[in-house]
Amino acid sequence: MPGGVVITGTADTSRVEAPVTVKAYLMCAFAAFGGIFFGYDTGWMSGVLGMPYFIRLYTGIQYPDVLLGTSSEAYKTQVTNFHLPASNQSLTTSILSAGTFFGAIIAGDVADFIGRRMTIITGCAVFSVGCILETASTTLPVMVVGRLIAGAGVGFISAIIILYMSEIAPKKVRGALVAGYQFCITIGILLANCVVYATQNRDDTGSYRIPIAVQFLWAIILASGLFFLPESPRYFVKKGKLELAAIALSNVRGQPLDSEYIQDELAEIVANHEYEMQVIPQTSYIGGWTNCFKGPITKGSSNSRRTTVGILMQMMQQLTGINFIFYFGTIFFQSLGSIQNPFLISLITALVNTCSTPLSFWMIERFGRRAILIYGAMGMIVAQFIVGIIGVTAGAPQNNNSSAVSAMIAFICINIFFFAVTWGPSAWVVVGEIFPLPIRSRGVGLSTASNWFWNCIIGVITPYLVGTNPGDANLGAKVFFLWGSLCCISLTFAYFLVPETKGLSLEQVDRMMEETNARNSAKWVPHSTFAEDMGLTHGKGVVLDAQHTETAPHYSPAEKSAV
Repeated sequence: MPGGVVITGTADTSRVEAPVTVKAYLMCAFAAFGGIFFGYDTGWMSGVLGMPYFIRLYTGIQYPDVLLGTSSEAYKTQVTNFHLPASNQSLTTSILSAGTFFGAIIAGDVADFIGRRMTIITGCAVFSVGCILETASTTLPVMVVGRLIAGAGVGFISAIIILYMSEIAPKKVRGALVAGYQFCITIGILLANCVVYATQNRDDTGSYRIPIAVQFLWAIILASGLFFLPESPRYFVKKGKLELAAIALSNVRGQPLDSEYIQDELAEIVANHEYEMQVIPQTSYIGGWTNCFKGPITKGSSNSRRTTVGILMQMMQQLTGINFIFYFGTIFFQSLGSIQNPFLISLITALVNTCSTPLSFWMIERFGRRAILIYGAMGMIVAQFIVGIIGVTAGAPQNNNSSAVSAMIAFICINIFFFAVTWGPSAWVVVGEIFPLPIRSRGVGLSTASNWFWNCIIGVITPYLVGTNPGDANLGAKVFFLWGSLCCISLTFAYFLVPETKGLSLEQVDRMMEETNARNSAKWVPHSTFAEDMGLTHGKGVVLDAQHTETAPHYSPAEKSAV
């Protein structure tokens, strides 16, 4: 093409990506900030549900000490009964997850239509609308509607942040950088617990409105910053806008447009996309969704297998029971009987979660995703069964044994540690890596929706599992036997179905899943490039119409600003 630029690829598997730069770290670190939305919304609800003013406002029940003093047996009974009904706890907690479920599914299509950046920014706007309603609420219906709308925004953000980070992060540190998303989730949980701890004793609407309103800050910071970050180059390749893809890739990698690294990586992305388009033809809108489930589930590289692994991965993460602690921890600690300040214990568990997660940055690249999932599940199984055993023996509430309760809290913290360094970050990393480009946005959306679906189920059923009202299961500490048993299933899943993706580009992950199974994936070594296989190393190459956006007038101002 006259005036065009031909970019050719490489057959060298070590040169399919540019060297890691500080700029790449900073971009992914900022994008990971979206995890604070997830974490903060998880964290504040647990404390608010146990706030005396919130309970009085939403139930109409007067404070026990006002009605009965503090010394009578009737007072002690009233203290035990002074809480939100299980149905209200269930609804206010789970409705957010219902919103995020639908938000995550919709986000995949939106991200393919307007881009990854703008989808996240849109999610911030939707979230802010829900946050306004939550803050203004004084009745259950308004709170529920606010939680539902805010949930849709969090669904957009949680799904596409993972997609965006996976597509721009360098392969050598992609696991660590995406794990930063989980770290931000833990920071969000910790910040929420700190704010709730500070406002718990206020006898006015500020007790719950302040923790809720703080969320506006996260939306403003994330949306504002994303205006200055580039769009994902792989999004532009998927849209066939190779000139913008080259410029965005140059920006992301911190290399000049004519760098051989940029040429080699772009050619590899394009070649892989062309290969996948031959395997996964794009037809109608419905056909695009059915492509996620094409092929036999027994074949490791089939779309149906990848989608199943992604959906089950996020399901298993939720079924570890970790959000039981962060959603209902304050209420559970109150039920143990001998804890003077359950809000403080919840703050400690959040602190353990936050301080443990950075260790995963090193572990996930040193030992790999698959290995830490397996060993993390083992650790959680042991810790949770110990909590359950102590809880039904020496730590039972009627024994009033503070030493046994302290031991239970210690092993709950050990359980949190194992989750924070393994299943917490790795589940997000894996779902961002296993899907081919033609179905990646929808695959990640479905996987994230699975996370929120099971998050919702846990939010619905847990108040009834541990509740003490007539008709509730009143499991108490026995609920940890349930979580431990589910972790046994998670262990089996990780061993047989989760592949090792450490150190591979997204295109190499594609090839690995075609050539080996999950149990042997750690031994797989790249031996060729897609650019070589598709004839882009010496022959036709990738033809660009222009080197600069100014010479590409057929692109909109919004598209040009995205690079």
